[in-house]
Amino acid sequence: MCGIIGILSENDVAPRLVEGLKRLEYRGYDSAGIATLSNGEIQRSRAPGKLINLENKLKSTPLSGNAGIGHTRWATHGGPTEDNAHPHATDKVAVVHNGIIENYADLKAELEQAQFRFETQTDTEVIAHLCTHYMKQGMDPHAASKATFDRLEGAYAVVMIFSGEHDLMIGTRHGTPLAVGYGEGEMFMASDSYALAPLTKKICFLEDGDRVYMTRDAAMITTNDNTPVTRDIRITAQSGATSGKGEYKHFMLKEIYEQPSVIAETLNSYIHPSTGEISLPKGVTEALMNAPRLTLVACGTAYYACMVAKYWFEQICRIPCEIDVASEFRYREAPMPEGGVAIFVSQSGETLDTLEALRYCKSQGQVILSIVNTIESTIERESDLVLHTLAGPEIGVASTKAFTTQITTLACMALSVALAKGVIDNNEEQELADALRHVPAMAAEILNHDEAIYHIAKDVADARDVLYLGRGSMYPIALEGALKLKEISYIHAEGYASGEMKHGPIALIDDSVPIVAVAPGNDPLFEKSASNLQEAVARGGKVFLISDSPGAAKIKDICTWQVELGHVHPFVAPILYAIPVQLLSYHVAVIKGTDVDQPRNLAKSVTVE
Repeated sequence: MCGIIGILSENDVAPRLVEGLKRLEYRGYDSAGIATLSNGEIQRSRAPGKLINLENKLKSTPLSGNAGIGHTRWATHGGPTEDNAHPHATDKVAVVHNGIIENYADLKAELEQAQFRFETQTDTEVIAHLCTHYMKQGMDPHAASKATFDRLEGAYAVVMIFSGEHDLMIGTRHGTPLAVGYGEGEMFMASDSYALAPLTKKICFLEDGDRVYMTRDAAMITTNDNTPVTRDIRITAQSGATSGKGEYKHFMLKEIYEQPSVIAETLNSYIHPSTGEISLPKGVTEALMNAPRLTLVACGTAYYACMVAKYWFEQICRIPCEIDVASEFRYREAPMPEGGVAIFVSQSGETLDTLEALRYCKSQGQVILSIVNTIESTIERESDLVLHTLAGPEIGVASTKAFTTQITTLACMALSVALAKGVIDNNEEQELADALRHVPAMAAEILNHDEAIYHIAKDVADARDVLYLGRGSMYPIALEGALKLKEISYIHAEGYASGEMKHGPIALIDDSVPIVAVAPGNDPLFEKSASNLQEAVARGGKVFLISDSPGAAKIKDICTWQVELGHVHPFVAPILYAIPVQLLSYHVAVIKGTDVDQPRNLAKSVTVE
């Protein structure tokens, strides 16, 4: 969601604030702005839309000052207009905010009674006016900010600067991440360590309820009752290098094409490339094999990775699994088994619903295992065991390489547990490990179908609705394919288990609704899938079949379009069959002219409910 950057320095901070905002673009946003202190007064520049709009404004009207805050906003309360863009300011304070102030309406009514005038539709403006209200009563910034934070309800991170205070920045975290960076004669705040990586390697992560009072030389951290606390300062492993698109038109396409290498890197971290021996972090295999039940929780694309893993953990490891979307699970008060393991999958490691579900499971005595791509995230820090997907920074909002490295990691876990439990023997383990080790090369081969998929996308782009079908472990891939198409092309799409087509979706089928079938020919359920497709074609449906040569040969006569992949072991098919559906959604979106990397209304890291 929204991104925050703050800098206290001896030099002009505006250029570095903008650079920090560029590193936060991946979170998703629809407006941006910065505020600085110049000669004791607050200056602001804000713009709707992309950062280039803000940069153009700053070129014509630069901001000076050695203290400043910046923000990329993903609209919640109020549309993505310049007035609603952050920072919000009065003559005394400027504020940036990530999250939602749940009691803003009550606070706004109270402040209006005190003759404060509101100019925006946002909940954030309440923070600026409330702090100003306390300062007008004679409080200094420290006391006024504390009184303000004490009144706020919801999940939020807030950073403030104050007129006349060139050596002060105040922030707080309550449910939404905020980090402090330590420099030489300068200090920083940001919503994640990635934004701070070019500025400093010394990072401190705030905990819920923390307030931080920062000068250029130090940061004093207290709890919400004003008790001083010490938070560990660590050397971040984040890279300061900026990730560019290179020769690719979009980050999404670049990240699709990075999959052979990042899958290989992820595999090599868990499976020895020459011997095939599996080596997970200490304690992971033991916890999983002794668990009476696994609970897998995630949101969006990561949830579909959990759906794939359920097939593996139950079929290969013989461990009962429950999967759920985090936003539902966290409120169910589900009974948890003694000795159970709860697995949380998140690209960002900051998704609020997933984090709150994690905290519930921890309160129920579960072992917490997280699979994250972003190092040093909140989910990682609150977990007992952690595995990293080595996808590198994923800038495109629609997840691609993060998804395939998530299911690659889950496959390694399942294989390790199955062998440790004795459910499979060494020969079976070697067969499955070999299948995994061939995935990077096969992924590269699948990318050779890019042009063929582009030509198919020209026809699919005219559709208003698209159905995706899959059986077994291909069912989550059908769901993921539909999600990708919705996310970036804005075409309505739904994924279904093929066997469920007769229970409703078949009523939608006619010659204007393409059907994308994900159906490997060597899948034990292929014949059943073929029968479902025959029924669809009999009702005028046009089928795009993604299969291998044997599968395509059996039903090519009924398919309008098809892509034939090479022979893929059923165990790893979900990893590889994800790539064609990613390419299809990408090309459809490009043909339709949508914003592929930052689709409307979506954010990369969802840090609010």
